[in-house]
Amino acid sequence: MSPVGSPGVRAPSVKRARRVVLGAGGAVVLLAALDAYVVVTVLIDVAEDVGIPLNHLERATPIVTGFLLGYVAAMPLLGQLSDRYGRRPLIHACLAAFALGSVLTALASGEVMVVAGRTVQGVAGGALLPITMALIGDLWEERERPVALGAVGAAQELGSALGPLYGGLLAGVPSAVVAGVELGEWHAIFWINVPLAALAAVAVHFTVPPRTKPAGAAVTTGGAAANRVDVVGGVLLALALALLVIGLYNPDPATAVLPPWGPSVIATGLLAAAAFVWWEIRSPVRLLDLTTTRKRPLLATLGVSFLAGAALLVTMVFVQITAQTLLGKEALDASLVLARFLAALTVAALLGGLLARRLGERVVAVAGMALAAVGYWLMSRWPLDLAESGWVMDRDLVLAGLGLGLVIAPVSSAVLRVSAAVQHGVASAAVVVARMMGMLIGIAAVSAWGFYRFQSLTAELDTPLPFGVDQATYQRQLADYTAQVQAALHTEYTEMFLVTAFICVLGAMVAVLMPRR
Repeated sequence: MSPVGSPGVRAPSVKRARRVVLGAGGAVVLLAALDAYVVVTVLIDVAEDVGIPLNHLERATPIVTGFLLGYVAAMPLLGQLSDRYGRRPLIHACLAAFALGSVLTALASGEVMVVAGRTVQGVAGGALLPITMALIGDLWEERERPVALGAVGAAQELGSALGPLYGGLLAGVPSAVVAGVELGEWHAIFWINVPLAALAAVAVHFTVPPRTKPAGAAVTTGGAAANRVDVVGGVLLALALALLVIGLYNPDPATAVLPPWGPSVIATGLLAAAAFVWWEIRSPVRLLDLTTTRKRPLLATLGVSFLAGAALLVTMVFVQITAQTLLGKEALDASLVLARFLAALTVAALLGGLLARRLGERVVAVAGMALAAVGYWLMSRWPLDLAESGWVMDRDLVLAGLGLGLVIAPVSSAVLRVSAAVQHGVASAAVVVARMMGMLIGIAAVSAWGFYRFQSLTAELDTPLPFGVDQATYQRQLADYTAQVQAALHTEYTEMFLVTAFICVLGAMVAVLMPRR
């Protein structure tokens, strides 16, 4: 196949070829996005299989945060590496690493291995979005570029909406052991990534040119400056995020929210974040070069994306866990409870774009975060007997989903409107980076508080044993113990939703600073 955009290819052929490239790029982005959220459905099952007891789910947090940390840290740096080595080779390398991380996760028999596998997946998956956006910048003219970028963004959003359901369906594959290796149940989610990554690699090989240059740009022979990679900025960003997550992770939350090393590690992480900002201001080569962009509306828009991301992942993780623990549902059935929220999120994402065009991004973003705050406040008032709550649970999930969904289009639109056309790809990536950072820090912080509350509420409980008492007494003690654990879980979840409501209120306040219509 001739390289896309080569002089000898007729215009209709170029358009068809670019559609194929867009399809291949969107597919790899969707694959990575699905796996960012797929573990939400099977987190409890994975935890049990790798030896994490249900009363210590805090030890399962790194399964989620490991992927997100790799995803966010790799996104800007590996996108720059594709400028030097080409888009196609980097996509191939990322797909190979993604498959490797999937195999490590599927084979995992302990906490360390499953976290390592998920982190490798995150690093590989995080690079695919900026590389695909950069590829669009190479192959599409400026006036046609927003539509292509929107299609890739839609693939990213589709992954967040479908990920939990996709995971629930695959987790329903019956157990199948071949040569001592489990291929079914939650393992199937990760085994299937191997052939999918291979198919994506073949599609990329035959559609994406080996080397590209920006559409309409002249061929250059130098390019040393253009090919420089901001390694220092990438390392500082990854270090800051890693330190913050480590500082918030408490493997023994019985006596305190933070671990003994927490305050000092968090302080070091904040210093690393300050060093990152200082470096990005002064460095001639930057991870996210937005020097021509108005700073206050940009930072406000990214702040809203950050806070919306925090609320989004807290919901996806803990509504799923609530359905499995308090309602006693299996993984797929619990994902169908979460589907109320995800369906409302998807519908509102489309509605938010239409409303933002009429009313302006600021108004819609403020209204969306305020509506989400109401939804989470109502969720914080859920009764202990959720099975008898009727439509109340559905109503509250829909309200929260509608609120967060309304924010998606306005933040994407606003960041493009305040940035120069040549920076649209970088600006779009910045919105995703901000949201993923919000997910990473948000789930680490909110879950740290929630797990501490659960441990403090159950610290005085003694697990009943069937020794020295008759069967009837043991059953009565076990029922009382179970009821108290359920009550502690209910308190933990509802307080976490209340914290999320305050996050959304803060998001509405920050949204006031977004650009005017």
